[in-house]
Amino acid sequence: MEAGVVLGAAATTTAAVTAILRRWAVRLGTISYPTPRGVHERATPTLGGAAMFAGLLVGMAVASKMPTFRAAFAGSSEPLGIVLAAAVIFAVGALDDMRPLSAPAKLAGQVLAASILSLLGTTIFYFRVPFVDVFTISPELAPVVTIVWVVLMVNAVNLIDGLDGLAAGIVAIAAGAFFLYGTNLLDAGLIGDGNVGPLLALVVLALCLGFLPHNVHPARIFMGDSGAMLLGLLMAASTISVGGRVVDQFSGQAYFFFAPLAIPFLVLGVPLLDVVFSLIRRATRGARWHEADKDHLHHRLMRLGHGHWRSVLILWGWTAILSALVLYPTYTGNGDAIVPLGVLALGLLLYTLFSPGLGRRTREAS
Repeated sequence: MEAGVVLGAAATTTAAVTAILRRWAVRLGTISYPTPRGVHERATPTLGGAAMFAGLLVGMAVASKMPTFRAAFAGSSEPLGIVLAAAVIFAVGALDDMRPLSAPAKLAGQVLAASILSLLGTTIFYFRVPFVDVFTISPELAPVVTIVWVVLMVNAVNLIDGLDGLAAGIVAIAAGAFFLYGTNLLDAGLIGDGNVGPLLALVVLALCLGFLPHNVHPARIFMGDSGAMLLGLLMAASTISVGGRVVDQFSGQAYFFFAPLAIPFLVLGVPLLDVVFSLIRRATRGARWHEADKDHLHHRLMRLGHGHWRSVLILWGWTAILSALVLYPTYTGNGDAIVPLGVLALGLLLYTLFSPGLGRRTREAS
């Protein structure tokens, strides 16, 4: 019930502030105009990240008054560090939305936000390599590993934010799955009541649910870099708090995906895979790592002939399958879920490549 209250408060705040921002966008000068790299065809308000940041503040404030989540705030500097880091990353993204910043300037802002997280306690202490062992990260390297993790997650979400509703939907599915996973670790006694990770995942889910109705195709507002980078930072903080603190693998299970720090690579597999492909693609072309292009996963789906909505639903589907791969065995202890999920994945792959009318739509687009 208390989780529902936090979810409702953060989602309602995000939705309400988003509606206000849509009306004030022209006065604020936060309008995204069509560009050769983009796929939208009309000027659209941006800076939806401001609504998400407001939802974060309300969600955390409400949670701090709830007995269920009070332990996460008692005697810990982590919640303060998360809010401060979120404020920094939001400010950097908002500046970029209003007047584009250089890639080094954005990276510096991301490193600053990650450093605040690490300084105030959100740090990776352990790293379990599936089928190998648990490695303890030295105090000297822990901040560096934390910063790299945060920068990776921030840019993964930012890069996938290329179609209406795509990033918000993918992060909503991933955050919901990670909240359920973290709650199960909590029930199993592998993380303590004071762990802020599950709460953060719940708040991220709320932010996406509050924003998504305004952002589905055709979008009436964009989250912008301020929103995408904020979501990435919050998911990074949540996964660090859960996965970077657990030494034991999940109770009695031997499957590799029960290594807690491996879970984000599954539930956020779509954006992380997009980052890897982007880096490889730009390296082979001799392009700069931050150079924009139109070869991301969603761009490729649209070139295959899938429309805007269908491309979004396909990538949502992959995220849902990967999340189910984590959750079903976690809650049932039955690894046989891999078989039906493999069938679903094969079906989605075949639909992606050979859906009815795909060839006709491709020829019409050409």
